[in-house]
Amino acid sequence: MKTNLISKKNMSDQDKKKKVLSRRDFLKTIGAAGVATTGLTACAGGGKGGTSTVSEIPADRMTYRTNPTSGDKVSLLGFGMMRLPSVGGRSAREGNEEIDQEMVNELVDYAIAHGVNYFDTSPAYCRGKSEHATGIALSRHPREKYFIATKLSNFAPATWSREASIAMYRNSFKELQVDYLDYLLLHGVGMGGGMEEFENRYIKNGILDFLLEERQAGRIRNLGFSYHGDIRVFDYLLSRHDEYKWDFVQIQLNYLDWKYAKQINPMNTDAEYLYGELSKRGIPAIIMEPLLGGRLSNVPGTIVARLKQREPEMSVASWAFRFAGSLPGVYTVLSGMTRMEHLQDNLRTFSPLDELTDADREFLEETAQALLRYPTIPCNDCKYCMPCPYGLDIPGILLHFNKCINEGRMPSSSRDSAYRQARRAFLVGYDRSVPRLRQADHCIGCNQCVPHCPQNIDIPAQMQRIDRFVENLKQNREF
Repeated sequence: MKTNLISKKNMSDQDKKKKVLSRRDFLKTIGAAGVATTGLTACAGGGKGGTSTVSEIPADRMTYRTNPTSGDKVSLLGFGMMRLPSVGGRSAREGNEEIDQEMVNELVDYAIAHGVNYFDTSPAYCRGKSEHATGIALSRHPREKYFIATKLSNFAPATWSREASIAMYRNSFKELQVDYLDYLLLHGVGMGGGMEEFENRYIKNGILDFLLEERQAGRIRNLGFSYHGDIRVFDYLLSRHDEYKWDFVQIQLNYLDWKYAKQINPMNTDAEYLYGELSKRGIPAIIMEPLLGGRLSNVPGTIVARLKQREPEMSVASWAFRFAGSLPGVYTVLSGMTRMEHLQDNLRTFSPLDELTDADREFLEETAQALLRYPTIPCNDCKYCMPCPYGLDIPGILLHFNKCINEGRMPSSSRDSAYRQARRAFLVGYDRSVPRLRQADHCIGCNQCVPHCPQNIDIPAQMQRIDRFVENLKQNREF
């Protein structure tokens, strides 16, 4: 495997009047707040300005990568089953609506017909219903047509015992309607309590040894882990590669996190380092969060304009997918696709992949630097922080802030000429996006959400800052 890393190599009058906040100014107002919205998202719904020109999608041009250990020929586009559609048209992660099985079947059928063969799920996705829906959809196709990846998602202490973890593992076979798993991951190692939590989940209970035995028996064909959080866990597991012989590792990688993940949040690790460590050992990388939960498709209007000027017929999302897919040693790039247009746009990107040039990489590096000037909260809308025991809609609160920042509608000062209009728009939009009883002022700082956040956001601190900001607007205080 190659180890070469990526080398550095008209707005309307109304839009012009919109004031883009500097990081310093915004932090004076509410602290480190918000992420955002414009363009086609391959995770969460469509948006303006980001769709690609509609063209016929070839059924036989998918780009594939070969697993060096198993020889599996895997589609470079992987279908993440985390954001399956509900009967109400939203992602099934939201609210209490049931999964729209008919639509899931349609999406899976279309994906397979166009060359996608890697499907990634978990017992934790879609309120525990993703595996079941995935099993129904895939079981309608010959087993050799697809690879199933699922996870041992024993996050809760109640599932740390050997018996509970094995029960979760065996239930995955039942829900997915299979007698072997193509890919099994230790889920989210490094999250929460770091090394101590990892040892409780996988070492002290003998579960890692059990999974290694299951691989030896052929019930797991490929064993790996997904990483978030404490870098010590990542480094430890790679230091034991000669013993564990990881078949793959799943990491968060995109053109913003490549060099700036740690700058955005000191507890995170730059993707350049993660990818480089895997490359040194010849371990295939599976990429999650190529769009940062939609943040790299829902970008500020100025960024949309920049991307569209360079490639008018490409979607905003496609730039992020091309970045991840162009790296040597990347096995597949996951995308959670709720709607058919998300799937179709991604298929255009990977059928076949148009790899980035050095000039493209320099362009995306400059784009990443431009994005850093927007003081957004690094929320990926994964909803691992939910449910809040006090009823807050944590992702909804953070995403509303991000949306306002990205669209240039954040009140920056009570002395701005457009302050009254911006104030009203923010407050009305906040009430429409988040019910009153689920807003930031109901946070009591219990910290139960914090260990579950893969992005290591200090959620109670953000809720307090947002609440102060909202109260200033409601009271019409000067700032």
